[in-house]
Amino acid sequence: MEIPPMTTTTLLDQRPQLAPAERLIVALDVPMGAPNALAGAEMAAKIGREALWYKIGLGMLSSGGMALAIELMEQGSKIFLDLKLFDIGQTVENAVRGLCGWGPHYLTVHGDPQVVAAAVAGRGASHTKILAVTILTSLDRDDLDRMMIESGEIAAITLERARRALAAGADGVIASPHEAAAIRALPEAAGKLIVTPGVRPAGAALNDQKRVATPGAAIAAGADQIVVGRPILAAEDPALAARAIQEEIARAVG
Repeated sequence: MEIPPMTTTTLLDQRPQLAPAERLIVALDVPMGAPNALAGAEMAAKIGREALWYKIGLGMLSSGGMALAIELMEQGSKIFLDLKLFDIGQTVENAVRGLCGWGPHYLTVHGDPQVVAAAVAGRGASHTKILAVTILTSLDRDDLDRMMIESGEIAAITLERARRALAAGADGVIASPHEAAAIRALPEAAGKLIVTPGVRPAGAALNDQKRVATPGAAIAAGADQIVVGRPILAAEDPALAARAIQEEIARAVG
């Protein structure tokens, strides 16, 4: 699939309207030791008012993650359940229906069109937005070869997966900062969310991420929201680290 051209005007016209403070999502589930709800609650308390959004993933779900999500929502935070659901349609639909009953703001599924369509059906009238995973930011072309994924550039594969997921009804996609601009240019992406993990402040360790960008570069490329974990959680002052990223986002938004 040919990658469409992108202009600054297109980016601004097609983006959902979000306040700068809503553009940072703090990942509470990265493996800084064993991820658990108590550690997550303590970290959220340290970050305080510097973050509105928190991501809780599969690693924390089995150790109190859902209870933490509910507690944070009761305190006024917004929750992104990053579970990357993938199964037969009826199972996905049933799982999403049950999860949406708890009221998360975002929920991820794999970007296969049939999975997305089942998730949208399960979501029903809930306010939960369904976000489709394109290609994990921890993967590169060598990884895709080992997985027997079709040949070609990751950018082109990601773009096509995003297009099909959005056409199937996804409210947005998860993709690396490297593909954000091309996805934003898709007609199917108008008014849809692009959320990018694999974001690292300048000089931060990459850890298990392979396709990364700085917060400002990710936002400038077309991302609506960025997910940051270790650079905040491992900081001596997590609130200060989150504030610095918020300031960089604000500069990028203009």
